[in-house]
Amino acid sequence: MEQRISELNRKYREIFSGRDKIRNFQAPGRVNLIGEHTDYNGGFVLPMAIDRNIISAACPRGDDTVRMYSLNFNSEVKFNLKNIKYDRKDGWGNYPKGMAKLLMDSGYRLKGMNVAFEGDIPLGSGLASSAAIEILSGVTFSEVSGVKVKREELVKLAQKAENEFIGVRCGIMDQFVIGMGRQHSALFLDCLDLTFETVPFTFDDIYVVVGNTKKERGLADSEYNTRRKECEEGVKIFNGLMGGIEYLRDVSTKEFEKYKNKMSPVVRKRCRHVIYENERVKKAIECLKSKNLEGFGKLMTESHESLRDLYEVSCTELDMLVYEALKLEGVYGSRMTGAGFGGCNVSIVLKDHVENFIISITDKYNRKFHKKPEFYICTPEDGAKEIKN
Repeated sequence: MEQRISELNRKYREIFSGRDKIRNFQAPGRVNLIGEHTDYNGGFVLPMAIDRNIISAACPRGDDTVRMYSLNFNSEVKFNLKNIKYDRKDGWGNYPKGMAKLLMDSGYRLKGMNVAFEGDIPLGSGLASSAAIEILSGVTFSEVSGVKVKREELVKLAQKAENEFIGVRCGIMDQFVIGMGRQHSALFLDCLDLTFETVPFTFDDIYVVVGNTKKERGLADSEYNTRRKECEEGVKIFNGLMGGIEYLRDVSTKEFEKYKNKMSPVVRKRCRHVIYENERVKKAIECLKSKNLEGFGKLMTESHESLRDLYEVSCTELDMLVYEALKLEGVYGSRMTGAGFGGCNVSIVLKDHVENFIISITDKYNRKFHKKPEFYICTPEDGAKEIKN
């Protein structure tokens, strides 16, 4: 991290000059251990912030201009705080712009500033790089401007920025754990009322290993919106039958089984996944608290099978990573993580078996798909914060 910050600050001086004291901030990526496609259904999730992040270097200016530079994209985006508009050609820069607009619209007076960004979260992998840049921008803009924004409000503004400014109907899980994550812990979040609990994840002999299929998630956005509509249709059906149903989380497994034949086969499959996935999350928390990794791993595998067969958001590459992982010694569980159709899987692996795990799966995957997956050994880390020099 120190080397990355040093290089970022050097590049900042090269681009923006000036001798003002640079302030540095970071926001992590995230991996979701279990609870997939439940967040926008008002359900439960169990993600953790990881030791892959985006960092920023910033100093205030004397006007209303914000100049931003990305080392990853080797490009600059500039905008005026009094006239913030989405512009497709700004690409990555629209995420910070959206955060600035939502903060300004909420009554926070931001200062113009120069900001440089650099990150090591793989793009398009399902590890929430977009939510990380949103939260990081919010923290950077507010801190450098000297305004105090409660973290939960910042999280909500980040989700709103992605929903309304970017145009992606995401749930709040990514932004929440990136803003609120804690080292050595997963975060159990109720996505309806935003109550949360940090759940210790302190296993000395265990690694969380994320495997990147390196497959672009080409269908993810369109199919994501389709799944949301199918779930909303399920809510309407249950509400008509039972009353008082606003989200699928309001439906118990018993109620689902009673009324499941009142809907089309596709909507029934989507609802079954979400309703039973919520139950798996609650069971997974109890497994972690009792250090029952065998039980936790079994729930992860059940989650993947449900995402593959009922929610239909997996793909051949993800399935191979999961099922090759489950064949290996020292693996407790494995599942796809994120929206699906590519991106990453997550496995719980004994430390002594990680090297063989990576070598074995890489070889088989490369022979089948003629490309190598990437693996990231992750630990649970703190959410977004200032990096004190």
